[in-house]
Amino acid sequence: MNYLSVENISKSYGERVLFENISFGINKDQKIAFVAKNGTGKTSILNIISGNDTADTGNIVTRNGIHIAYLTQKDALNDNLTIEQTIFDTDSAILKVIKKYEDAIKNPDDAEAYQDAFDLMDRHNAWDFETQYKQILSKLKFDNLEQRVSDLSGGQKKRLSLAVMLIRKPDLLILDEPTNHLDLEMIEWLESYFAKEKITLFMVTHDRYFLERVCTEIIELDGGKLYKYKGNYSYYLQKKEERIALEKTTQEKAKNLFVKELDWMRRQPKARTTKSKSRIDDFYKIKEVANNRRKEHKVQLEINMERLGSKILELHKVYKSFDSLEILKGFEYVFKRGERIGIIGKNGTGKSSFLNIITNKIPIDGGKVIVGDTVKFGHYTQQGIRIKEGQKVIDVIKEFGDYIPLAKGQKISASQLLERFLFNRKQQYDFVEKLSGGEQKRLFLCTVLIQNPNFLIFDEPTNDLDIITLNILENFLLDFPGNLIVVSHDRYFMDKIVDSLFVFRGHGIVEHFPGNYSDFRAYENSKPKEVKELVVKEIPKQKPIEKKKVSYKEKMEFQNLEKDIEKLESKKKKIEQLFLDPSLTSEKIKALSIELQEITNTIDTKEMRWLELSALFE
Repeated sequence: MNYLSVENISKSYGERVLFENISFGINKDQKIAFVAKNGTGKTSILNIISGNDTADTGNIVTRNGIHIAYLTQKDALNDNLTIEQTIFDTDSAILKVIKKYEDAIKNPDDAEAYQDAFDLMDRHNAWDFETQYKQILSKLKFDNLEQRVSDLSGGQKKRLSLAVMLIRKPDLLILDEPTNHLDLEMIEWLESYFAKEKITLFMVTHDRYFLERVCTEIIELDGGKLYKYKGNYSYYLQKKEERIALEKTTQEKAKNLFVKELDWMRRQPKARTTKSKSRIDDFYKIKEVANNRRKEHKVQLEINMERLGSKILELHKVYKSFDSLEILKGFEYVFKRGERIGIIGKNGTGKSSFLNIITNKIPIDGGKVIVGDTVKFGHYTQQGIRIKEGQKVIDVIKEFGDYIPLAKGQKISASQLLERFLFNRKQQYDFVEKLSGGEQKRLFLCTVLIQNPNFLIFDEPTNDLDIITLNILENFLLDFPGNLIVVSHDRYFMDKIVDSLFVFRGHGIVEHFPGNYSDFRAYENSKPKEVKELVVKEIPKQKPIEKKKVSYKEKMEFQNLEKDIEKLESKKKKIEQLFLDPSLTSEKIKALSIELQEITNTIDTKEMRWLELSALFE
């Protein structure tokens, strides 16, 4: 069933053409990701299909009666309402029934009103829905429903907007970077929710694990053309590689033909027959194909940074609190040269504050922070750059430096650095206010790198960056010889560039884990008790069942299940590590994806059986 059709739409801003004659459809239960480079019109397309903007040409045809919800980068909440009022501020009949029941619970003395509300819940089969909506609020960390929207942070407002849309269950959900402002636990829950739910999605996201595990189709806008891939991220990578290889072959053939035709053009007589004119027309068509070089975006910089001394960064018994919120409680760590550390933890545990402590932007309550004399920090913050009216892109980066010194006495200029990060010469002389949000983040990244730091500190660098830019940044960081600390919820990014983790557990507790994010998740999931608690929380309450006597066969099965799950998790981790190998062929990627899915399904089945058996031992 078709929900929405996009028919030959185009969009321009002045002389800048974002896209032309774009067409595609969205059908019921499809989970589609839209992939494109920053500045090519991803958000504009979302705005057009959601009705928040209009195309210059073309049409959007929507099926009658479908409800479309759009999660934008900026919230549109009413600051005067509470969280609870925001959730129930809707025409949804079932939500109104639940609201009446919630109000009745708050007034237990009115037995008649309670009974009426209870009967309504039965009549509308609202009990499961109520359980689900409370689970959504719990997973997105909304416990105090009386809190006013005006008191929420920007990230909390984004989560509330997401919660409202999930609870109201639209026919078509349009999402612009849904994982921004979510911590890793929330992202993994949302990933699982979308994968299991029969829901129609059209989204823009840079989270490659999210793309892999949720999406059933990917639409890519590349070079003004639309390409469709019916499969997840691994399938998309495989088919894109095949397409590019075919394009290169076609271009090489066209180039060879062009050389022959050029020779003919030079030798042809002045009198042009109809036949020769046709051949001339064909010549120009071939020339267009031959000159259509595909731009390869690769960064290979041998940076000649200032050498780090023996003392890098030391933290000795550091304490930090904000009122009753403990960030660090006696934290100690001595950094070694070249360490690459990722920071993970729930929102509000102090990850960004830790970065500000290291860079001496906020004071500590106790202990010592010692920074080596040779250390030069490059700090990428979530705030980004401050736009000055009338300032051009090239002027912004030149405020911080004119060049980066490279090995063997070479250097890369500010303009060349911008080119490597996808700002062509024309864009470099555009006004900064014309850039998209993702392009502004990319420019901010360049201002950090042009200063040639030897200790990079990144706070959510992947937010609003497209996948192409993420690949460029990853390649740069893999070759970066200095120290690195990064806070990020992008699991793929973390897996690729960090060697160990600081895990912020809350209440001032920070643990050092020797491995990347996938290593950490496999380690956490290997603890049977924690697996049990995680899954049980997601199972609705049921009536207690009579316990039966445990047989010897069931005892043996229970013991073997624990060993099997541990082995499967280890195998899953090894396969996930293989995906990080850039030399993998498309056939190998496909085979690994199938194997990984089979292992994941087997783990899920065995864990559910483990839970069933564990209940008999209580």
